[in-house]
Amino acid sequence: MSLSRSTPPDEFFPNGRHLEPQVETTPLPQTNGAEGVDPRLKDPIHSERRMKIICIGAGASGLLLAYKLQRSFNNFELVLYEKNEDISGTWFENRYPGCACDIPAHTYTWSFEPKHDWSAVYASSDEIRNYFESFATKYALHKYVKLQHRVDNATWNSQTDSWDVEITDLARPEGKSDNSQAPREKVIDHANILVNASGVLNAWKWPDIAGLHDFKGLLLHTADWDRSVNLEGKRVGLIGNGSSGIQVLPAIQPKVAKLTTFVRRPTWVFPTQGFEQHVYSEKERELFRTDPAAHLAYRKRQENATNNIFSMFLVDSDQQKTLFAQLVQAMNDKLGGVETPLAEKLVPKYGVGCRRITPGVGYLEGLSKENVEVVYGNIERITERGCISSDGMEREFDVLICATGFDTSYMPRFSVKGVKGRSMREEWSKEAKAYLGMGVAGFPNYFLVIGPNSPIGNGPTENIRSFSPKPEAVEDFIAHKDAFMKKTVWEHDCKSWYKANSVSGKVSALWPGSTLHYLEAIADPRYDDWEITYKGNRFAWLGNGYSQTEVDKTADLSYYIRNEDDSPLLGRRKALQVVNKSGTVFEREARSFLR
Repeated sequence: MSLSRSTPPDEFFPNGRHLEPQVETTPLPQTNGAEGVDPRLKDPIHSERRMKIICIGAGASGLLLAYKLQRSFNNFELVLYEKNEDISGTWFENRYPGCACDIPAHTYTWSFEPKHDWSAVYASSDEIRNYFESFATKYALHKYVKLQHRVDNATWNSQTDSWDVEITDLARPEGKSDNSQAPREKVIDHANILVNASGVLNAWKWPDIAGLHDFKGLLLHTADWDRSVNLEGKRVGLIGNGSSGIQVLPAIQPKVAKLTTFVRRPTWVFPTQGFEQHVYSEKERELFRTDPAAHLAYRKRQENATNNIFSMFLVDSDQQKTLFAQLVQAMNDKLGGVETPLAEKLVPKYGVGCRRITPGVGYLEGLSKENVEVVYGNIERITERGCISSDGMEREFDVLICATGFDTSYMPRFSVKGVKGRSMREEWSKEAKAYLGMGVAGFPNYFLVIGPNSPIGNGPTENIRSFSPKPEAVEDFIAHKDAFMKKTVWEHDCKSWYKANSVSGKVSALWPGSTLHYLEAIADPRYDDWEITYKGNRFAWLGNGYSQTEVDKTADLSYYIRNEDDSPLLGRRKALQVVNKSGTVFEREARSFLR
């Protein structure tokens, strides 16, 4: 078989052969020409439609989206609206003392973009923020970002098959020079595709405690930290023993005169997450820099340790039972023994992993320091001077720190209205329901970014008008998820943001399976789960009869002639065995999560 070597005339390519990404605002493309003829009939097959994408957030997910679009497509316009003064999302916002990565830093990178000079196994928030800043600079992603722009409303427009998005320009101060009040400028933008990459742990909240704002001392929240604050010699109250509280306590304990930590519930505190905290030597960093193979092997060893523990989350599994016993022993040892009041109050009875796993480097040891008091139970109310706890005692403080977390309801911070004005806030009033965590029925061309892959890159050449998951597909997925969760420790009676900060609610934050299971599940789109509508002839993408290979004068016109069959494998299992290098690991290491 051979293909025609004829070259079509220039008029067949009105949009040009090589299009560079555009960032300036342009009108959305129209599908039909003035005479009702699809203009893409003049182009070769699979010519890319120009797409306008708005992404909400310029944290890790937003930056990755920008990189992937830039790497894989030409004819697109992208804007990342970021409410903060700079990029990096949660790592820009969280700057409290001790804030660090809670998994080994060498695996807290994009899989294709390693960093060889991390200072320690659990790197600081400043280092992580610098990683994202460097990534954005290296790949020139800042051009897509509009800082201090907060998305307030997004409405699906069925007339234009696009999203109308209302944004507030936070860089423009409220009020005029004459001190009269004036609202900040509103910006209206439009997009074919809207991506919500604003994150889950983003909307921090004060604790619901009576009298909180009556406190006359300094009131702080870990997610809104003021780095100018000096805690030396101060009497400090710390509310909360979740991930942030566990990191804050050992960081400030040596500085303060007295530290009182209020604990309402027990929580599992891991000495490490499979790897001891360790500051890398110059020799180790030099090895990682000069020997990519050694660095890759180290990164894979850390990642393998994490990917090898999923069975611990299954109720009554051998790994859960073993880890439960190990962790009870480890916590009791650090708290002075099983009979001590601290151990009795702080060691949980629910399964390991019901709440988020946090490596508490120095936390348990810090609870026994002379200047630390642990108060167990509820805070009844807060006064001008301090806190009155359930024991009736008022403890006075100079500084009160709230390590009380975020709104984890998955509800967008902005108004979202889909087909026929359906409100996402109303749709999700009882439970947040999404298709594989990335699409919402009734909200076309709207995506949530929670992982490395999404269907955003599928079908940009076709005459697709809109696409959203079918309601029945969403309900089937939710039913499967709910049934699966009954087998896991995540449904144990512990208050967790996995369950929207409830004790016994539905698990809405976790995938029903392992991380590797998720990657395989979303590797290929299930098009029959999607409601796809077309504008005009769905086959207009076939174009003018010429192929993209013929358009590219530098391409090999007989690329399919070869000496061996190197085509992709069509069977899913065989294809996966090539990707995961099946047969190259002869004995997988059985690793305890505590070593």
